[in-house]
Amino acid sequence: MTENAHQQPTAPSTELPTQYAPADVEGPLYERWVERGYFAADAKSDKPAYTIVIPPPNVTGSLHLGHAFQHTLMDALTRRKRMQGFEALWLPGMDHAGIATQNKVEQQLAEEGKSRQDLGREEFVERVWQWKEEYGGRILGQMRRLGDGVDWDRERFTMDEGLSKAVQTIFKKLYDDELIYRAERIINWCPRCLTAISDIEVEYQEDDGELVSIKYGEGEETLVVATTRAETMLGDTAVAVHPDDERYRHLVGKRIKLPLTDRTIPVVADTHVDPEFGTGAVKVTPAHDPNDFAIGQRHDLESITVMDERAVITVHGPFQGLDRFEARSAIVAALRSQGRIVAEKRPYVHSVGHCSRCRTTIEPRLSMQWWVKVGPLAKAAGDAVRDGRVRIHPEDMSKRYFDWVDNMHDWCISRQLWWGHRIPVWYGPAGEVVCVGPDEQPPTGEGWRQDTDVLDTWFSSGLWPFSTLGWPEQTADLRKFYPTDVLLTGHDIIFFWVARMMMFGLYAMDGEVPFKTIALTGLVRDERGKKMSKSFGNVVDPLDWMDKYGSDAVRFTLARGANPGTDVPIGEDWVQASRNFANKIWNATRFALMNGATVEGPLPDPAEMSATDRWILSRLNKTVAEVDAFYDDFQFAKLSDSLYHFAWDEVFDWYVELSKTTFQAGGRGAEVSRRVLGEVLDVTLKLLHPVVPFVTDTLWTTLTGGESVVIADWPADSGFRDDTAEKEIETLQSVITEVRRFRADQGLQPGQRVPARLTLDGTALAPHEAAIRQLLRLQPEGDAFAATATLPVAGATVALDLSGTIDVAAERKRLAKDLAAAEKEKAQATAKLGNEAFLAKAPDNVVDKIRGRLAKADEDIARIQAQLDRLPQA
Repeated sequence: MTENAHQQPTAPSTELPTQYAPADVEGPLYERWVERGYFAADAKSDKPAYTIVIPPPNVTGSLHLGHAFQHTLMDALTRRKRMQGFEALWLPGMDHAGIATQNKVEQQLAEEGKSRQDLGREEFVERVWQWKEEYGGRILGQMRRLGDGVDWDRERFTMDEGLSKAVQTIFKKLYDDELIYRAERIINWCPRCLTAISDIEVEYQEDDGELVSIKYGEGEETLVVATTRAETMLGDTAVAVHPDDERYRHLVGKRIKLPLTDRTIPVVADTHVDPEFGTGAVKVTPAHDPNDFAIGQRHDLESITVMDERAVITVHGPFQGLDRFEARSAIVAALRSQGRIVAEKRPYVHSVGHCSRCRTTIEPRLSMQWWVKVGPLAKAAGDAVRDGRVRIHPEDMSKRYFDWVDNMHDWCISRQLWWGHRIPVWYGPAGEVVCVGPDEQPPTGEGWRQDTDVLDTWFSSGLWPFSTLGWPEQTADLRKFYPTDVLLTGHDIIFFWVARMMMFGLYAMDGEVPFKTIALTGLVRDERGKKMSKSFGNVVDPLDWMDKYGSDAVRFTLARGANPGTDVPIGEDWVQASRNFANKIWNATRFALMNGATVEGPLPDPAEMSATDRWILSRLNKTVAEVDAFYDDFQFAKLSDSLYHFAWDEVFDWYVELSKTTFQAGGRGAEVSRRVLGEVLDVTLKLLHPVVPFVTDTLWTTLTGGESVVIADWPADSGFRDDTAEKEIETLQSVITEVRRFRADQGLQPGQRVPARLTLDGTALAPHEAAIRQLLRLQPEGDAFAATATLPVAGATVALDLSGTIDVAAERKRLAKDLAAAEKEKAQATAKLGNEAFLAKAPDNVVDKIRGRLAKADEDIARIQAQLDRLPQA
């Protein structure tokens, strides 16, 4: 706990405003940090590296509580490591967010009465770049408000030149290794965004629909199938039953009439069919259902597409041109008129997939797309966690990770958009297919054309840990800062982002992991634990709270709720309480400065210190050790709570108060305590700094005269412990707490002085008489002293003269009334709990409530009786 070695302190100023005003401090202080280069990392440094890359927010985004939450934790980790002597890099940047950004610009065009087709691809993409420059990146400015200590000189964007080169490089490498291929498969199609989306971009919700049972075939050769998507029957090319289902064995291999059409379709036997579900017969539409597609592949069935890209029916005259939902009603009506509807159930609540971007119901659709063969990549990603090269924290989240990577399907990476990384494949006039790397010239000549699709946004963000450091070039940044140390992100994007980075990192970097630890957080919810949603009306703009209470208050509230992998409830009252904590730190430091607290010179010898001084230094070192352990285990809530209670309860409420007596007495004892108080505040402010950076830097520089706590040394546990002093002060605290409680029970005002006789001889409390009297407002006993209440506490005796302060007779009468009420409550609860008939019928929660009433009554009786016993006889 020595002064930062690379800072020469100047004489500290004792001047602090009477109140802390975050709005006056935070903006200028942050700019000063950036100007002085505190967050800039040096690849040439011989310090050990510590790297975190920020989960890149969408260029369309703005700071929400989820961002503020994760950024607070990443900033705390990085600030601490920087103070510990690491070359700490926290790298910022943004994601181009393909669909989301394209939608924004298309909405803007729609307001002008235009579409992207009116502009053409090249002009539209230029328009998106213009939008990005004008509106994109709002979140970057908001990150400054929060205090993010990122290296702004290394800011990256997934569509910048370097990252685009990385995308093209890895696509070419995967293609050459036959891990990227083009094939016709069932994909999730959004009829609104007009593009494929991956499985993980489909959000499922319970929707009201209808389940209709339809009779296929004629006469004895009939089957009943049930469906929620009657419109797809136009593309049926079979009915499937289980091979062992005796009911339908005679029909397997035969062809039956498909209603509303002129076609017949075969009955096939397939083990995918569950004979116990519904009628045991299922319609097979290979072009519009992934399971049906697999059945079609096994039985060599035709695939008939019946909808276009906007989900409009394209076949069969009467229904052609109808939207899929209009067609559903029309087809059911036509089947009903033919007597083919056997049963109808509506509403039928079932799980339906929706596009996560625009909430449109997705449509499974057979389509030619580009795919990543994930088998070997996913295996490598699973092995890296299993063999300990990558640690998932909390460990119980590993199961979710393995469930995903061990069962991953090939990844559809092509998107039918114009904004994004265009697929680097050219098609020739004679059917040639050429994949072009970043340093290769694409083929030219008549008939050659580039693939029109772009890559899934997660393809480029999957390269983020190494592409941002200069890969595929072997840069100094890549050598110094890769692999990164911690990926801190929400458990909800294990599938979207974490697994992709693992796969690509191990593949591109020759088996070297992209990060050593995956620290998963929960999601921010409102104070009732409810998901924040605009539809619920409970979404909070963190900037509003920052304006009102300061950024430190928002950060501390979020960190204090951050238990690993667990959702974080947050309410404005909690932010207000954190603001009060910042004010408490401010006021305590201001008091210390006004009373001469100092960090100059070495700490005095413990032999010169009072028990109070030795106690607080012992507690300080234990807190340093505890906070370090919590940081290393990503226990942000626990470390924040530990610091809160140490700072508020032990330093501010006890040590500062006990020191007042010492300062008043003067002499060498006061000099020693001033140095101890300076040391305690110095270390406490450093410990708090990573979570509440603004107020701590302001106070620390004022206290110490140092340049900035941002570049101060992180405190080390000196090993000093004094269990004897800790026990002595705990005894002192118990005495003061017990007498305060008694005073409050008697209705005395906190500042009301009472004559008292203290018998402390022979106890560890003897040296503390002046402090006890000051903190408890106890006057000397005087000649007319008459002990009307005696409190034996911790081997000492505190006798009080209450004759001039309370009406003993009235107080006894009040307490006797309260005691009678408590005894009556106890009798009623005891009677109910002793009634066997009542216990046999009453619900468990009712019985538990009565047991709670009984326990409360017992507590009240004991408390009131103790108050009566302490009062003098009237």
